[in-house]
Amino acid sequence: MSSVSSRRHLDRGRVVDTAIALADESGLDGASMRSVSEALGVTPMALYKHVANRAQLIDEMLDTVLKGMAPPVASGHWTARVRGQILAARAVLTRHPWAKGAIESRSLASDTALAHMDALMAAMFDGGLSADLVHHAMHALSTRMWGFNRDVLPTPTLPEDAEGRRRAMAHYAGMYPAIVRMATASPHAGVDCDEDAEFAFALDLLLDGIERLRVTGWTSPEPGGTSARAPMPS
Repeated sequence: MSSVSSRRHLDRGRVVDTAIALADESGLDGASMRSVSEALGVTPMALYKHVANRAQLIDEMLDTVLKGMAPPVASGHWTARVRGQILAARAVLTRHPWAKGAIESRSLASDTALAHMDALMAAMFDGGLSADLVHHAMHALSTRMWGFNRDVLPTPTLPEDAEGRRRAMAHYAGMYPAIVRMATASPHAGVDCDEDAEFAFALDLLLDGIERLRVTGWTSPEPGGTSARAPMPS
Protein backbone atom coordinates (compact mmCIF):
# COMPACT_ATOMS: atom_id res chain seq x y z
CA MET A 1 0.00 0.00 0.00
CA SER A 2 1.39 3.43 -0.89
CA SER A 3 2.00 6.07 1.78
CA VAL A 4 -0.64 8.28 0.15
CA SER A 5 -3.20 5.48 0.43
CA SER A 6 -2.14 4.82 4.03
CA ARG A 7 -2.70 8.46 4.97
CA ARG A 8 -6.09 8.47 3.29
CA HIS A 9 -7.30 5.54 5.39
CA LEU A 10 -5.45 6.40 8.58
CA ASP A 11 -7.54 6.93 11.71
CA ARG A 12 -6.99 6.81 15.47
CA GLY A 13 -8.18 3.22 15.78
CA ARG A 14 -5.69 2.00 13.20
CA VAL A 15 -2.87 3.93 14.85
CA VAL A 16 -3.70 2.47 18.26
CA ASP A 17 -4.14 -1.08 16.98
CA THR A 18 -0.77 -0.90 15.23
CA ALA A 19 0.89 0.42 18.39
CA ILE A 20 -0.64 -2.41 20.43
CA ALA A 21 0.63 -5.01 17.96
CA LEU A 22 4.15 -3.54 18.16
CA ALA A 23 4.05 -3.43 21.96
CA ASP A 24 2.83 -7.05 22.11
CA GLU A 25 5.82 -8.03 19.99
CA SER A 26 8.58 -5.81 21.39
CA GLY A 27 7.33 -4.24 24.61
CA LEU A 28 6.08 -0.73 25.29
CA ASP A 29 9.32 0.88 24.08
CA GLY A 30 8.78 -0.83 20.74
CA ALA A 31 5.64 1.24 20.16
CA SER A 32 7.37 4.57 19.58
CA MET A 33 5.83 7.20 17.34
CA ARG A 34 8.52 6.47 14.76
CA SER A 35 8.06 2.69 14.80
CA VAL A 36 4.27 3.04 14.56
CA SER A 37 4.58 5.43 11.63
CA GLU A 38 7.02 3.09 9.87
CA ALA A 39 4.66 0.15 10.34
CA LEU A 40 1.84 2.21 8.84
CA GLY A 41 3.98 3.53 5.98
CA VAL A 42 3.51 7.18 6.92
CA THR A 43 5.65 9.96 8.36
CA PRO A 44 5.69 10.44 12.14
CA MET A 45 3.98 13.81 11.69
CA ALA A 46 0.96 12.06 10.18
CA LEU A 47 0.28 10.39 13.54
CA TYR A 48 -0.10 13.71 15.34
CA LYS A 49 -3.36 14.32 13.51
CA HIS A 50 -4.79 11.42 15.51
CA VAL A 51 -2.89 11.46 18.84
CA ALA A 52 -1.38 14.56 20.42
CA ASN A 53 1.76 12.80 21.66
CA ARG A 54 3.09 9.43 22.79
CA ALA A 55 1.54 9.83 26.24
CA GLN A 56 -1.90 10.02 24.64
CA LEU A 57 -1.01 7.07 22.41
CA ILE A 58 -0.18 4.97 25.50
CA ASP A 59 -3.44 6.07 27.14
CA GLU A 60 -5.39 5.03 24.05
CA MET A 61 -3.55 1.69 23.89
CA LEU A 62 -4.27 0.98 27.53
CA ASP A 63 -7.93 1.95 27.23
CA THR A 64 -8.33 -0.29 24.20
CA VAL A 65 -6.96 -3.40 25.91
CA LEU A 66 -8.86 -2.72 29.16
CA LYS A 67 -12.09 -2.57 27.20
CA GLY A 68 -11.39 -6.20 26.32
CA MET A 69 -12.00 -7.27 29.93
CA ALA A 70 -15.01 -9.42 30.66
CA PRO A 71 -17.84 -7.23 32.03
CA PRO A 72 -18.33 -7.12 35.81
CA VAL A 73 -20.81 -9.54 37.35
CA ALA A 74 -23.69 -7.73 39.02
CA SER A 75 -24.79 -10.41 41.47
CA GLY A 76 -23.33 -12.87 43.95
CA HIS A 77 -21.14 -12.51 47.04
CA TRP A 78 -18.97 -9.41 46.86
CA THR A 79 -15.72 -11.36 47.25
CA ALA A 80 -16.57 -13.57 44.26
CA ARG A 81 -17.50 -10.53 42.18
CA VAL A 82 -14.30 -8.65 43.02
CA ARG A 83 -12.19 -11.76 42.54
CA GLY A 84 -13.73 -12.45 39.14
CA GLN A 85 -13.25 -8.90 37.92
CA ILE A 86 -9.64 -8.77 39.06
CA LEU A 87 -8.86 -12.10 37.41
CA ALA A 88 -10.48 -10.75 34.23
CA ALA A 89 -8.06 -7.82 34.39
CA ARG A 90 -5.19 -10.25 34.94
CA ALA A 91 -6.21 -12.23 31.85
CA VAL A 92 -6.03 -9.06 29.74
CA LEU A 93 -2.66 -8.03 31.12
CA THR A 94 -1.31 -11.54 30.55
CA ARG A 95 -2.17 -11.17 26.86
CA HIS A 96 -0.55 -7.72 26.79
CA PRO A 97 2.39 -7.76 29.26
CA TRP A 98 3.40 -4.19 28.38
CA ALA A 99 0.13 -2.92 29.92
CA LYS A 100 1.57 -3.41 33.42
CA GLY A 101 4.25 -0.80 32.78
CA ALA A 102 1.72 1.44 31.06
CA ILE A 103 -0.58 1.39 34.10
CA GLU A 104 2.26 2.20 36.48
CA SER A 105 3.47 5.06 34.26
CA ARG A 106 0.12 6.87 34.00
CA SER A 107 -0.43 9.94 36.17
CA LEU A 108 -4.23 9.98 35.76
CA ALA A 109 -6.78 7.18 35.44
CA SER A 110 -8.76 7.08 32.21
CA ASP A 111 -12.54 6.67 32.05
CA THR A 112 -12.08 2.94 31.39
CA ALA A 113 -9.74 2.56 34.37
CA LEU A 114 -12.12 4.53 36.57
CA ALA A 115 -15.03 2.32 35.48
CA HIS A 116 -13.04 -0.78 36.54
CA MET A 117 -12.30 0.74 39.94
CA ASP A 118 -15.90 1.91 40.34
CA ALA A 119 -17.22 -1.61 39.64
CA LEU A 120 -14.90 -3.08 42.29
CA MET A 121 -16.11 -0.56 44.85
CA ALA A 122 -19.75 -1.06 43.86
CA ALA A 123 -19.41 -4.79 44.56
CA MET A 124 -17.93 -4.00 47.97
CA PHE A 125 -20.71 -1.56 48.83
CA ASP A 126 -23.30 -4.11 47.70
CA GLY A 127 -21.64 -6.58 50.06
CA GLY A 128 -22.17 -4.30 53.03
CA LEU A 129 -18.70 -2.79 53.37
CA SER A 130 -18.58 0.72 54.81
CA ALA A 131 -17.00 3.55 52.84
CA ASP A 132 -14.20 3.47 55.40
CA LEU A 133 -13.45 -0.20 54.75
CA VAL A 134 -13.82 0.17 50.97
CA HIS A 135 -11.23 2.96 51.08
CA HIS A 136 -8.71 0.80 52.93
CA ALA A 137 -9.54 -2.28 50.84
CA MET A 138 -8.67 -0.44 47.62
CA HIS A 139 -5.36 0.64 49.14
CA ALA A 140 -4.67 -2.94 50.21
CA LEU A 141 -5.42 -4.29 46.74
CA SER A 142 -3.10 -1.70 45.17
CA THR A 143 -1.77 -3.03 41.85
CA ARG A 144 -3.57 -6.33 42.44
CA MET A 145 -6.78 -4.67 41.29
CA TRP A 146 -5.17 -4.75 37.82
CA GLY A 147 -4.13 -8.36 38.16
CA PHE A 148 -0.45 -8.11 38.97
CA ASN A 149 1.89 -7.93 41.94
CA ARG A 150 4.88 -5.71 42.36
CA ASP A 151 8.11 -7.65 41.90
CA VAL A 152 10.16 -8.40 45.00
CA LEU A 153 13.94 -8.45 45.20
CA PRO A 154 15.24 -11.60 43.48
CA THR A 155 17.20 -14.16 45.45
CA PRO A 156 20.71 -15.12 44.28
CA THR A 157 21.08 -17.68 41.49
CA LEU A 158 22.89 -20.80 42.62
CA PRO A 159 25.89 -22.08 40.64
CA GLU A 160 25.13 -24.84 38.15
CA ASP A 161 27.90 -27.21 39.24
CA ALA A 162 27.19 -29.48 42.22
CA GLU A 163 30.19 -28.42 44.31
CA GLY A 164 29.46 -24.73 43.75
CA ARG A 165 25.84 -25.23 44.74
CA ARG A 166 26.87 -27.12 47.88
CA ARG A 167 29.22 -24.37 49.00
CA ALA A 168 26.68 -21.64 48.23
CA MET A 169 23.92 -23.43 50.15
CA ALA A 170 26.23 -23.97 53.12
CA HIS A 171 27.07 -20.28 53.13
CA TYR A 172 23.43 -19.18 52.83
CA ALA A 173 22.35 -21.66 55.51
CA GLY A 174 24.67 -19.93 57.95
CA MET A 175 23.70 -16.41 56.91
CA TYR A 176 19.99 -16.79 56.06
CA PRO A 177 18.65 -19.95 57.74
CA ALA A 178 14.95 -19.07 57.34
CA ILE A 179 15.29 -18.52 53.59
CA VAL A 180 17.13 -21.80 53.16
CA ARG A 181 14.59 -23.64 55.31
CA MET A 182 11.75 -22.41 53.12
CA ALA A 183 13.64 -23.14 49.89
CA THR A 184 14.55 -26.68 50.89
CA ALA A 185 11.47 -27.76 52.88
CA SER A 186 8.65 -26.36 50.76
CA PRO A 187 6.90 -29.01 48.61
CA HIS A 188 7.47 -26.75 45.59
CA ALA A 189 11.12 -26.00 46.31
CA GLY A 190 13.33 -26.12 43.25
CA VAL A 191 10.51 -25.64 40.75
CA ASP A 192 9.21 -22.52 39.07
CA CYS A 193 6.32 -20.89 40.91
CA ASP A 194 2.88 -20.97 39.34
CA GLU A 195 2.36 -17.22 39.03
CA ASP A 196 -1.40 -17.53 38.55
CA ALA A 197 -1.74 -19.71 41.64
CA GLU A 198 0.47 -17.39 43.69
CA PHE A 199 -1.56 -14.38 42.59
CA ALA A 200 -4.86 -16.07 43.44
CA PHE A 201 -3.47 -17.12 46.84
CA ALA A 202 -2.54 -13.54 47.76
CA LEU A 203 -5.80 -12.15 46.39
CA ASP A 204 -7.88 -14.63 48.38
CA LEU A 205 -5.97 -13.81 51.56
CA LEU A 206 -6.78 -10.13 51.09
CA LEU A 207 -10.45 -10.63 50.25
CA ASP A 208 -11.00 -13.10 53.09
CA GLY A 209 -9.34 -10.70 55.50
CA ILE A 210 -11.40 -7.76 54.31
CA GLU A 211 -14.60 -9.79 54.66
CA ARG A 212 -13.59 -10.72 58.19
CA LEU A 213 -13.18 -7.04 59.03
CA ARG A 214 -16.61 -6.31 57.56
CA VAL A 215 -18.22 -8.98 59.71
CA THR A 216 -16.58 -7.66 62.90
CA GLY A 217 -17.52 -4.04 62.18
CA TRP A 218 -13.96 -2.78 61.78
CA THR A 219 -13.34 0.97 61.64
CA SER A 220 -10.16 2.85 60.85
CA PRO A 221 -8.32 4.40 63.79
CA GLU A 222 -8.62 8.00 64.84
CA PRO A 223 -5.33 9.92 64.63
CA GLY A 224 -3.19 8.69 67.47
CA GLY A 225 -5.67 5.96 68.35
CA THR A 226 -6.23 2.30 67.54
CA SER A 227 -8.87 0.65 65.40
CA ALA A 228 -11.26 -2.11 66.33
CA ARG A 229 -9.47 -5.34 65.43
CA ALA A 230 -11.01 -8.59 64.30
CA PRO A 231 -10.68 -11.28 67.00
CA MET A 232 -8.02 -13.87 66.33
CA PRO A 233 -9.20 -17.47 65.89
CA SER A 234 -8.89 -19.59 69.01
